[in-house]
Amino acid sequence: MKAESNLHRLHVASGNYVISKTKNVGLDACLGTCVGITLCDRKAGVGGLIHLLLPEPPNPQNPWKPEIYASTGLPLFIRDLCESGADKYNLEACVAGGALVGPVSRQDLDLDIGGRTTAIARTILKDAAIPIRKAETGGYFSCRLSLDLNTFESSIQPLSTQTHPVVENFTKPTAGEIAHAIQLIKPIPQISLKMARMINESDYNMREVAGEIKQDQVLTAKVIRLCNSSFIGLKRKIDSIDRALVIIGEKMLLQLLLTASLELFLTDSGQGYSLCKGGLFQHALGTAIVSGELAEFTGKASPEIAYTAGLLHDIGIIVLDQFISSVHPFFYRRTQIDGVELCEVESEKLGITHPQAGELLAENWSLPDNLADVIRHHHYPEKARVDPELTHLVYLADLIMNRFHVGQVLEFMNMEKLPQRLQKVGLKPSQFSDVIELISQKIFDPQQNNSILIPQL
Repeated sequence: MKAESNLHRLHVASGNYVISKTKNVGLDACLGTCVGITLCDRKAGVGGLIHLLLPEPPNPQNPWKPEIYASTGLPLFIRDLCESGADKYNLEACVAGGALVGPVSRQDLDLDIGGRTTAIARTILKDAAIPIRKAETGGYFSCRLSLDLNTFESSIQPLSTQTHPVVENFTKPTAGEIAHAIQLIKPIPQISLKMARMINESDYNMREVAGEIKQDQVLTAKVIRLCNSSFIGLKRKIDSIDRALVIIGEKMLLQLLLTASLELFLTDSGQGYSLCKGGLFQHALGTAIVSGELAEFTGKASPEIAYTAGLLHDIGIIVLDQFISSVHPFFYRRTQIDGVELCEVESEKLGITHPQAGELLAENWSLPDNLADVIRHHHYPEKARVDPELTHLVYLADLIMNRFHVGQVLEFMNMEKLPQRLQKVGLKPSQFSDVIELISQKIFDPQQNNSILIPQL
């Protein structure tokens, strides 16, 4: 255990692979529906890990990024391993992930993206005569696949490694304690709430907004950092709010201003819902981006409003985060092992769910009714009354983030009505892979090198 703790750990993101001969390195991939595969040649002292997103490209002759697909990425991974000194006939594999997006019937096999990715990967490994020494695939649960390049041992573990002491006599928080927790939350800047309303009403004066932002140095710095991040993917650097306004436009700048404000607000204790540092904000940002893309793809909502709704959908978690830190193991077991929906576990243990807490916070902030409706019903979107289609889009974005970009927050979503919920926004199960591919093109850095070879030190 001591040797493992000294490893320099590298996270392998979706659609990437890492190959190395370097000792004292550990490779990790957090897997839900995605499939992770480690390959090692112990004799040559080389190994690697690939994180596959989808089974195969729509156009095999011209895949967008071949590394994200099992059919095109795994052969590239094997080729580069051999070019790094491995003998294909000495390679050994470990396969993990491939969880179901939701319950699958014979009519909805298109939703079994993880199963199809796993099947293609297994066929490629079999045809290459590469034995699979360890495998844990399927089901509904997420895991962490790791490779120790000291020993070339692969492991498949639960995502959470938190070991907080369990409080035996845990008491549900009272309504008064919840209200007090809301009052103690670090106030979100008023300009942020103003921006949320402006985006919702499409009524704003950018000169006034830019003038207010310039008076807040911290917020200005965060906006500029977001402008230059991989999520925007600009080829030129932005160094001022005025420059950002010219390059990215009014609507995008408003979104980034709201996002930067929320990053200041969405801090996590590291002992509650978040599974990693900054997990709550990263999940909120990802859900916002996916919501906007889904809105544009389906035409069912304004992309700007969908982005805002996705960004704010989990604000109730901030209210409850402090209450679950002492019972994190219970929450993890119930959601990730027993497969109980997060809201059910919250209701059971806390007497209130994060959507309910979020609705209280939305009321406290005087958010528009359609955003409050999304916050309250994003786990069960058919209950939405103000804007059901917007709520369904955010539900799907939240689900996609939880199944394809795992390891950020502690959550397990209800998926029994997934085909009907897709239909609500005009999507068929057969289109689900297309949606994932479209979104991956927006989230992945266009300049990113998806294959990484670490030289021997």
